[in-house]
Amino acid sequence: MAVKWSELTTDQLYGILKLRTDVFFLEQRIDETELDYRDSEPTAEHYWIADEAGIAAYLRTLLDEVPEHRDARRVVGRVVVRADRRGNGLAQQLMTAVIERHGGEPLMLHAQEYIAPLYARYGFEPFGEVYQEAGIPHRSMYRAATS
Repeated sequence: MAVKWSELTTDQLYGILKLRTDVFFLEQRIDETELDYRDSEPTAEHYWIADEAGIAAYLRTLLDEVPEHRDARRVVGRVVVRADRRGNGLAQQLMTAVIERHGGEPLMLHAQEYIAPLYARYGFEPFGEVYQEAGIPHRSMYRAATS
């Protein structure tokens, strides 16, 4: 399911933000701004999977006016899975949903280096050097449009 900001209920939004802060701030100790105002952009899309305990996995897509790399204006980001649900294929389900919806357009993402092989399964190829973001090694990755 992909929804816009205005379609999120307060309970869904709370669950998404709780998951993101639990993983990015508490678990990974990322000390950079999590709430960047991009969630509420009219072209932002929010994807998630919920279970009896709440939001179990989430990602968002953003649409940039100017491509950051080649022709990729749509950026996949904030991919996160709750600790007790890792290894259950939830990130793959979300990535499949994005590819089904936007596979006909070029895509890019900034992957934590250890998880880059997951995105490679979906046709994303690394470019540039490994870089540090919030103290974690990252790779920029690009996926060409498919027909």
